[in-house]
Amino acid sequence: MPEYTDHFGPEGLRTRGTVLVVPGRGETRAAYARFGRRLAADAYRVRVVDAPGLDSGGLTAALTRFGAELAEAADGTAGDDDGVVRPVVVVGADSGAAAVAALLGPAAAPGTWRPDAVVLAGLPGLASTTAGTWEQELDVRTSCPAHRHTLSQDSGVRRGSLGESVPEALLAAAYAGESGDGSDASAAVPTPTLILVGDEDPLADHSALAGTAKSRSRARLSVVRGGHHDVLNDLQHRSVAAETVTFLETVRNELTPVIAVESSAW
Repeated sequence: MPEYTDHFGPEGLRTRGTVLVVPGRGETRAAYARFGRRLAADAYRVRVVDAPGLDSGGLTAALTRFGAELAEAADGTAGDDDGVVRPVVVVGADSGAAAVAALLGPAAAPGTWRPDAVVLAGLPGLASTTAGTWEQELDVRTSCPAHRHTLSQDSGVRRGSLGESVPEALLAAAYAGESGDGSDASAAVPTPTLILVGDEDPLADHSALAGTAKSRSRARLSVVRGGHHDVLNDLQHRSVAAETVTFLETVRNELTPVIAVESSAW
């Protein structure tokens, strides 16, 4: 039975949706406690899962297993009803973002479970990198003192993990166009996608991300000024969480923004 970390909304409020968070290379669920609490405070049911293992059995089979694991993680989040409150939105970080993106593409078998919307945070580029020392890896990840402390004190964090290559087949699938061959009703409708990237993320391929956003009919690319690779947990985490909640509310409103700026002096 998979293990999860749960974050519940305020007592007495109606749950507005379900969010599954998928960590990346070397991370544990503890890295997303602050992010989970933030979203839960806005009455979303948040469940953080373990980083996916997609390095065995072929990519298509691995994505099928990954989709089934996410479906299992979502089930029962509604509490006593033993169901799930929609929309179900999956937030992936780093290699977790690559796995989530690949789940929507042609590498996934028809009928593979798909969420109602996704957030891809810190999606890595195709270029390899060297992690270096732990301090150098922290510099790549974040400039937030609290997050650096969380990572450094977590014995489960796999140091040097950013030096491990993400499988090329997985990254190619992540950057491929979204599938929609009509064989699966859910796959025929493009999945709303929020792409988050820090403008100081050395692992990101910014031009490829821009191309991916343009190639998806229901995608938005948001660039975080001064943001590093762990964009959900960097110094700008409050604004990033707010952008995520805004996306969640927009998904609930059939992709019509709740607030439209009519006039602004900045």
